[in-house]
Amino acid sequence: MAIASRAARQAKLHRDRPGLLAWFWLVVVAGYFILPLIAMGMFSFWAGGSNYNFSAYVALFQDGDMWRSLTLSLRLAVETIVITQVLLIPTVLFVSLRAPKLRLVLEMISNMPFVVPAIVLVAGLSALYRGPSWFVSSPEFMIPGYVILALPYTYRALDVGVQALDVKTLTQAGLSLGASWTQIFLRVIIPNLRSAIIGSTLLMLAIVLGEFTFANVLLFNTFAVYINYIGQTSGTEAAALSLFSFLFTWLAMLGIMITGAKRGGR
Repeated sequence: MAIASRAARQAKLHRDRPGLLAWFWLVVVAGYFILPLIAMGMFSFWAGGSNYNFSAYVALFQDGDMWRSLTLSLRLAVETIVITQVLLIPTVLFVSLRAPKLRLVLEMISNMPFVVPAIVLVAGLSALYRGPSWFVSSPEFMIPGYVILALPYTYRALDVGVQALDVKTLTQAGLSLGASWTQIFLRVIIPNLRSAIIGSTLLMLAIVLGEFTFANVLLFNTFAVYINYIGQTSGTEAAALSLFSFLFTWLAMLGIMITGAKRGGR
C-alpha cells in the first residue's frame, strides 16, 4: 500500500514537472522582455569609445527638472486614483445592487477612450470647458482627462471584483445583523474588493506616469514630457531615464501591492 502511494506521488510529481518545451518557451519569453532592458542598461553606462561610467545617471539625478516633473506626475497620479476610486466604486456597487440594466451603459461609457483618442479628448476638454482660471491653468486640469483615459481598465478591474462577490447576500446579511450601509461598505465590501482596488490603482499609476499627450498639448512638464525632452537631447541620459522610470514604476507598484496585502492580512 505504501509502495503504491509512493509511486502515485512520484507519478504526480513527474506530471507536474514542466517539460523541456515549457522551459524553452519560458526562456524565450524571459529573453524577449529582459534582453532589451539589459541592452538599454549597458547603453546608459556608455560614455564614448570603450568607456562606461555613471555620468548619465549623475547628470539626471542632479537635474532638478527631473525631480519636479516626477513629483508632479506622482501628485497627479495620487489625485487621479483618489477621485476615480471615490466615484467608481460606489457607482459599480450601485449598478450591481440596484440597477443591473445600467451595466451595459457603463460598459459602453468605459470603452469611450478606445474610440476617442487622447488628442481629441484634450482638444474637446480645453475648447468646451470654461471653469475657474485657477483650475484651468493648474496641472489638476488634466485629472478629468486622466480619469477618462484610465476608465476602461479601472472599470473592468472593479467590475470583475464586484461580479466575483455575492454582493446582495453580503449586504442583506449585514443589514439583518443591524449594520449600517456605511459599515457594510467599509467593513465588508471594501475588504473583499481589495484585490480589484489594488489592481485598478496600479493601472492608474502606470497610465498617469506614462501619459504624454495631455501634458504636452497643455504645456505641463510631467515626467512623460521630461522623458521625451531628454530623448531628443541625450541618448545615454534617455536610456538611463527610461531604465530609472521602469524600475521606479515597478517599485511603486510593488509598494502598493505590499501595502494592500499587509492591510488585508490584519
